Amino acid sequence: MKQAFTLMQHLHLHLLLCPISFALVACQSTQPNIIFILADDLGFNDVGFRGSAQIPTPNIDALAYSGLILNRYYVNPICTPSRSALMTGKYPIHTGMQHTVLYAAEPRGLPLDLKILPQYLNELGYTSHIAGKWHLGHWKRVYTPLYRGFSSHVGYWSGHQDYNDHTAVEHGYWGLDMRNGTEIAYDLHGQYTTDVITQHSLQVIANHKPAKGPLFLYVAHAAVHSGNPYNPLPASDDAVRRLDKIQHYKRRKYAALVTAMDESVGKIVEQLRKSRMLENSIIVFSTDNGGPAEGFNSNFASNYPLRGVKNTLWEGGVRGAALLWSPQLTKRPRTAEQLMHMVDWLPTLVEAAGGKVALSKLEAAKLDGVSLWQALVRNEASPRNSILHNIDDIWGSAALSVGVWKLVQGSHYNGSWDGWYGPAGLRNPHDYNWQLVTKCAAGQAMQQLKMLPQQADIIRLRKAATVSCKEAKVKPSPDIACNPLKEICLFNVLDDPCEQRNLAKQHPKVLALLLNELQLFNATAIPPANKPDDPRGDPRLWNHTWTNFGDYSEGKYYK
Repeated sequence: MKQAFTLMQHLHLHLLLCPISFALVACQSTQPNIIFILADDLGFNDVGFRGSAQIPTPNIDALAYSGLILNRYYVNPICTPSRSALMTGKYPIHTGMQHTVLYAAEPRGLPLDLKILPQYLNELGYTSHIAGKWHLGHWKRVYTPLYRGFSSHVGYWSGHQDYNDHTAVEHGYWGLDMRNGTEIAYDLHGQYTTDVITQHSLQVIANHKPAKGPLFLYVAHAAVHSGNPYNPLPASDDAVRRLDKIQHYKRRKYAALVTAMDESVGKIVEQLRKSRMLENSIIVFSTDNGGPAEGFNSNFASNYPLRGVKNTLWEGGVRGAALLWSPQLTKRPRTAEQLMHMVDWLPTLVEAAGGKVALSKLEAAKLDGVSLWQALVRNEASPRNSILHNIDDIWGSAALSVGVWKLVQGSHYNGSWDGWYGPAGLRNPHDYNWQLVTKCAAGQAMQQLKMLPQQADIIRLRKAATVSCKEAKVKPSPDIACNPLKEICLFNVLDDPCEQRNLAKQHPKVLALLLNELQLFNATAIPPANKPDDPRGDPRLWNHTWTNFGDYSEGKYYK
């Protein structure tokens, strides 16, 4: 009894000493709010903190410079597989989501027997919300966000949409795809998708009651994915006009999509500050896959100087631009060299939310992800030494990294996107607008918390995060060239991040070890779950909307 009384005294003393000026949530809960912002199709070279000065991204940069720039961070090469990895902590080969994307008329979704991130966090007392893109199944309601742990959702179910009329063109079908919960959001017609996603995010934060527990907010932007063929880069004229220093018009329109998303990030950070939640928050910003270069999906991203594009297994398809921000990080700011993959976010965030006790409960789930929370907080070695980038037996492609080595087998698009693509952007540090970082909303918030470093430190961080390859865009000599359609390729991606020097012949033992590791992974894979389009999914049958067609039969709804 004496011990219990002493504990109560300590708690009472903590409440008395908690400064009134400090965020109230810090006194109410030690569990951090978690804000996960996911960009769609963002190129590695399209944010300022990675070295380019062409597209201004001051809000994203301010978070990166005040936290951790994830320097050895990987994602899956395309939308659905990457999002499934984030939500489940499992490689797509273990969920059947490894081949291409989930199409809007497909009668499938992320398997219902899989517990996903918001469900884990809800068990720890969180309230979870999503704003934006889902893309993990909607043919029946039980596959949609409100049935999988989220309390609210304003956004869309499919893989892309027009940013103004919110329709999606896919496989010859055309239909409206914008939802408020499970209801069709006709009232949002004409409102820019990035603004819709931002507004719902701000409302969620403003309405959140920290006394009732922490918040998990998943902000899944449409930006910078291209829209429909008739308007692939839907940016406002004013936003495009402000970027007139970018000479190529389509690149300028793409940049306008990026800057709108960056402004959204700033508004979210500012709302967290106003709601006194920022000091007790974790913010993650990540792309879902590499960027689609000029001409790919009618888009204009840049992964320079990395090789390849979205939906390829080259570094340009799987090495992601990302950051982690939190006051809990003890050694910041820095470029974090810990090897990390998208599947690691689930156990990492669960440990951050509930500690080792919560993390131990994940062991039974047999996750592929591992928690990097302690490694990132303390700048310790990563518990991860290998990454499966993907295995696609339908397309005959696979890639795996172990330590500094990467194996690439097979290719997509018959090798037509296996090169190096720009634009390089402005790489001179003198071209970078440092003042924008201090003046933007996120920069102002970081300065109030005394977390934004001095310009000299920012220059050092940015230089460390800039990938440079002397031979980039130069055709490799025949003895080190690589055609993965004809042979297996091996790269040392630490020394050669641009994948220009195939070392398979020089290091046959290393190649054999990686091939063996790949075979072990493939032995655990389940078949891809892809299915042909279901005629019942045709939007013309549902008042020209994409809907949960599997719940209906001849006009009747199955409850």
